[in-house]
This record gives sequence, C-alpha cells and structure tokens, in this order.
Amino acid sequence: MLVTAYLAFVLLAALCVGLELTARRAAPPQPALAAVANPAFRRFQSLFLRAYLLALWADWLQGPYLYKLYRHYNFLESQIAILYVCGLGSCVLFSPAAGWLSQVLGRRQACLLFCLAYSVCCLTKLSRDYFVLILGRILGGLSTSLLATTFEAWYVHRHLDVHDFPREWIPSTFARVASWNHGLAAGAGLAANALAEWAGLGPVAPFLLAVPFLAACGWVVLWDWGQEEAEEGAGAEKGTPLLGTPSAPPPTRVSARERFSRGCLEGLRCLLSDRRVMLLGGVQALFESVLYIFVFLWTPVLDPHGPPLGIVFSCLMAASMAGSALYRLATSARYRLQPGHLLCLAVLLAFFSFFMLTFSTVPGQPRARESFLAFLLLELACGLYFPAVSFLQGRVIPEERRAGVLAWFRLPLHLLACLGLLALHGEVSGTGGGEAGGGTRHMFAGCAGMMLAALLAVISLFTLGRHDADLRLEGTRGEGDM
Repeated sequence: MLVTAYLAFVLLAALCVGLELTARRAAPPQPALAAVANPAFRRFQSLFLRAYLLALWADWLQGPYLYKLYRHYNFLESQIAILYVCGLGSCVLFSPAAGWLSQVLGRRQACLLFCLAYSVCCLTKLSRDYFVLILGRILGGLSTSLLATTFEAWYVHRHLDVHDFPREWIPSTFARVASWNHGLAAGAGLAANALAEWAGLGPVAPFLLAVPFLAACGWVVLWDWGQEEAEEGAGAEKGTPLLGTPSAPPPTRVSARERFSRGCLEGLRCLLSDRRVMLLGGVQALFESVLYIFVFLWTPVLDPHGPPLGIVFSCLMAASMAGSALYRLATSARYRLQPGHLLCLAVLLAFFSFFMLTFSTVPGQPRARESFLAFLLLELACGLYFPAVSFLQGRVIPEERRAGVLAWFRLPLHLLACLGLLALHGEVSGTGGGEAGGGTRHMFAGCAGMMLAALLAVISLFTLGRHDADLRLEGTRGEGDM
C-alpha cells in the first residue's frame, strides 16, 4: 500500500493538471470583469482571502490523522464512534445558531470566536482523557459551524452594504476560494504526513501545526479587518449630518432572535411548499450524511495495511479536484452536459463505490487496494456532486430564503450520520470485534442503500421538472429534455 499510495498521488496530480488545462481550453473566452480592474475591490477581496484561506488550511490539516490519533491513545472503535457522534451532534446544535451568533456578537467577533474555539479544540488533542477529547469534539462542531457561515456573512455584508460593490462580483471571490480549496486540502495531507510520519512526530503534530495558522487568521481578523471597519466608522463620522438637518427616521429594529426565527420559518415554508426543494434536500441529506460515515471509516479500513495516511488523504482530495475539473469540462460549451446529468452520475458513482466496499471489506479477507480505489471513486463523485447541487440550489431555492432552507437541509443530514455511527457503535460493542467484525461491511452496505434512495430522489426530481428551465444551464434552455 505504501507504493500504491505514492503512485496514485502522482497519477492523480497529473490527471488534475490535464483536466484543468482541458477545462480552461473548452471554456469560452469571458469578457473581462470590471471587478478585475477595480483596485478597491481587489484590495477588499485580498483582505478577505488572507483570513479565510488560513482558516481553511488549518481546518484541512486536521483531516488525515484524527482517527489515527484516537487509536494511538488506545481507544476502542466504539469509543471513537462516540467521539465522532459528539462532533456531529455539536454540528446539529450549533449549525442553526451560527448565524444567530453572528448577529448577536457581530460578524468579525464571531470569526474571532472561531479562531479561539478551534485552537482550543486542537490543543485538547494533547490530552488522553476521554472527556477532554469529547469537549474538543464539541468545540470542533461549533468551529465547523462558524467556519461555514461567519466568514461568508462578513464578506457579503461588507461587499454589498459597506462598499456597495455590484452583487455580480461576489461569485468571482468564491470562485477563487473554490479554486484554492482543493489545492489546500491536498497540500494539507502532504504537510500532515511530513510531520506525523517523515519527521516521526506522531499523529498529534498536524493538530498542533494548525494552531499557529489559526492564530494568524485571528490576527488578520482582529487587526486588518478591524482597520477596515474602523475606516468605515471614520467615514460615517465625516458624513454625519449637521444639527438641524432633517434626516430619515431610524429603521425599525428587529432583534437577532426574531430574524433567526423568521428565517427558519420562511425556510420551512419554502421546503414544504415546493416539491423540487424537498427532493433536492433529500438528495443532499442522503449523500452528505454517508460522507460523514466515510470520513470515520476510511482510516480503519486502510490503516492496518500500512499506507501513509497523509498521502492517502492527499490522493482523496486530488480525486475530488479531478471531479470538480471534470464537472467544468462537461458543462462547457463543447460538451453541454446538464448539472442534473452530472448529479445523477455522481450519485451512481457513489453507489458503485459503496457496493465495491461491501465486497472489499469482508472480515478475514480484506482487499485494501480495491477499498482504496472505491474511496477514490467516491471522492471523484464528490467533485461532481458539490458544484451540481450548488447550481440546482441556486435555481430552485429563492435567495432570500436560502439560508433558512439550507439550515433545514443540514438537520437530517447530521442526524442520519449520527444514527449511522451509533448503529456502528452498537454493533461493534455487541460483537467486540472492532475492525475484525462485520460492522464496517454492514455500514457500507447501508450506505449503498442510502445512495440508491438518493438516486431515486434525483430521478424523481428531474422527472418532475423535465421541462423546467430553472434546472438547466442558461445556454441550453429549451434544447430537449433532461
């Protein structure tokens, strides 16, 4: 497996480069955006990216060796499953509240809370005490929820309400984030592997490495973003009307709790009133919940065979990067495939990968290379899935209700993942088998069943909206059926 992992990484890196170059050649030439030539926007965008990319890098560093660290501390698989459930349960509790915290504390202060909470989460990994590690998982769930909401909320607020830049410029910033994100993930696997295995510092080293990057992110948020907000305050003081000058009446104040409750209720109404939204939410809950289970299971499946886990993690991220480039190539003007087609393909690939895993993880007859190939196929499916589902969400969910609807999507997603891990915990505890028992294989079979249900939901979605122009790319509307 050592040679297989390194060889796979080289081949996948070459594949990513080839697909990226082909996708760029297939894309039609785009007119230059005014944002590119606007120095004020470029400075603001760079200010945001400095902090956000540091936060993403610190997050990815913790991916390869989490399970390995718990095994290094001699915890049983059933105990590790409970630790993962605590993290997911924390996400269930804090995901709806993350937006509310941003409104109560302020967006920049919520980003600082992320840096502090995630740093403490990383430092708890130094302890072998089970309850300290549970506390770390709870803080990790809070931090993940804040990372998913607060940075973007700060950027969008200042982009629109403070700088008054055009809304059409927002996607250019998050396209840059997406282009960096996969590279950061693959690089994080290499860095974690270098510390944990090449330098011999053990599986706790990547978590400690994340702390200075979180501190750097916090410094950018505290100092650079603070200066940005201070300049806004100074500008507001200069623009204060003179005494006696009539001014507009103050807007009616709505409390953060009322805004949060209203957003949740409107999101629920949208979810229940539109069958397309309901089906898309079902696909997301089924697909992404099994990804959480995969995150828990890939290490115990491969680690007994001695691969470098950091390199394996980089391979998985490179496969996802290849899927993302393949999506852009398939939807380009040359091939004109629809996001709906690619979503079906992604779910089908995921089903096939879990089907493979039910045969490659037979107790007493593990086939590590086949399992590794199935994991790579699953990550390739993820690279296709996320841009496809993001496109469809943008078309079927009204923008003003999107935050509330997505919060409802995440609730069954995390609950399904928690139930799956609890089922695995119960089976392992009952058999006492750990990796040698059949719990892992049964869990993969259950994931395959969930992917089959997701495939049926995708088919129902596009049967329902067969002639729906909202579900098609702009340049291909009216060109036949889905």
